[in-house]
This record gives sequence, structure tokens and C-alpha cells, in this order.
Amino acid sequence: MILIIVVAVLALLAGLAANRYLRPRLVSEDDDAGMCVKDLVGPLLTLTVLLLAFVLVTANGSYGKAEVAARGEARAVDQLVESAEYAPEAQRAKIQADAVCYARAVRQREWPAMADGKGSRAPSVWSTDLRRVFREVEGKPVFGMLVGADTKRSDEREERLTQATASIPGAILWFLLATLVITVMALGTCIPRRNNRGQIITLTVITALLTATLCIIRDVDRPFGGIIDIEPTAITDVERQATRDFLAHHTPADLPCDNQGDRRNA
Repeated sequence: MILIIVVAVLALLAGLAANRYLRPRLVSEDDDAGMCVKDLVGPLLTLTVLLLAFVLVTANGSYGKAEVAARGEARAVDQLVESAEYAPEAQRAKIQADAVCYARAVRQREWPAMADGKGSRAPSVWSTDLRRVFREVEGKPVFGMLVGADTKRSDEREERLTQATASIPGAILWFLLATLVITVMALGTCIPRRNNRGQIITLTVITALLTATLCIIRDVDRPFGGIIDIEPTAITDVERQATRDFLAHHTPADLPCDNQGDRRNA
């Protein structure tokens, strides 16, 4: 970083020196002639748009990964419930109950926490219980199916939590905001002082578009806490199906958790 700053400062000094000493030899125009402020605003506006576009693509990629991970985790939990049908009756009931509680904990506890880029310990309680039950069927054909589904669930949850944190550092957002302010001020400086209604309207539209783009970047970079957030639709559907399968042979009181996914008090 220091090297970049040093090179940029040297380039600026070299440019100013060239303007002072080389320009008289290379250009025959008067010293007062040359580029004006409005000639420099075009490249500045282009730079601002390119920066916003690049960061928007980055934020959108993180949003897409978060959505894919959330769906993948739900499919893995659903596969766990389906694979449990091949387990002995005692283990089948435990696995299905733990899957219901895990889904509830993700939806009720971890999803709200992800709005602040954090996770929750609640789902880990039930994933630990699941692995404890898996040891009871070790050596049986269903063991590999259960472990494979649980590994997929764990990987997808980890990816979901990773994408819940902001992928764009705050310093970059502040830099973009500063660039937007400088660009708008430069454009405002270059418009005429009189008979400028059309220019003012255009400047207002440009400001609104640049501001909206920056707001979208900020919102998309928080996939679980912004206006355009990812809803727990997939895990909710899996929870509903797993609950239905469990209640086909048991009562709601047999579930080891409450509606929030927390373990019931003994």
C-alpha cells in the first residue's frame, strides 16, 4: 500500500513539473489555455460509475452464495429426515426430532442473529445430538447416508454464516461515499449559474442514481438483514415436513424442544 501511495505522489509531482517545465517547449498555446474543470469531470464520473459497478457485482455475488447455501442446508436437513426412515425405530425418532429442533433453531434463533452478521449456538445443540445418535447406528448401511447428509448440512451452514458477514469492508463504502460526494460537487460546479433548470434536473437524477446504487450495495451486502433480505423459506418448509413425519407416530410433547428451537426444561 505504501508503494502505491508513493508512486501516485511521485506521478502527481512529475505531472506538475512537466506542466511547469516541459509544457512551454511542447505546446505553443498560451499559458492560460488548457483543460478546464468540466473537462476533468467526465473521467471522474466514469471512475465513480465503474467503482460502484464493480463493488455491486461483488456484493451481489455474496448475496447469491448466501441464498444457495441456505437452500443447500435445507435440502441436507430434508435428506437427513428421509435417510432416517432406513434407521431402526428408536434412532429414527431421535433423528427426526433433532432435525425438527435444528430447523426451528435456525429459523427462530440464528436467522435474526444473522441480521447483525452473527450466528447462534442453538442449532449446534441439535447437530451435536444428531452425531451422538449416528454413533448408535455405526456399522449399519444407513450410517453412511446419515453422515453424508450431515456433512453437507454442516458445510452449507458454515457457508451461510460466512456470507452473513459483510463482504465489503467499511473503508471501501466510505471511500465510495466520498467519491460520490466529490463527483456531485464537481458536476454542480460546472453547470451554468443561469438558465440551468435542465442541468439541475439532470444533476439531481444523476445524484439519485448514484445514491440508489450505493444504497443497493449496502443492502445486498447484508443478505440477511437488509431490505432485500433472504427469508428462511426453505428451512421453514423442511421444518414443516419433518414435523409432519415425526407427528405421524408421536405427539408434540415428545419433541425435545419448544417452538423456538430451545431444549425443553426437564
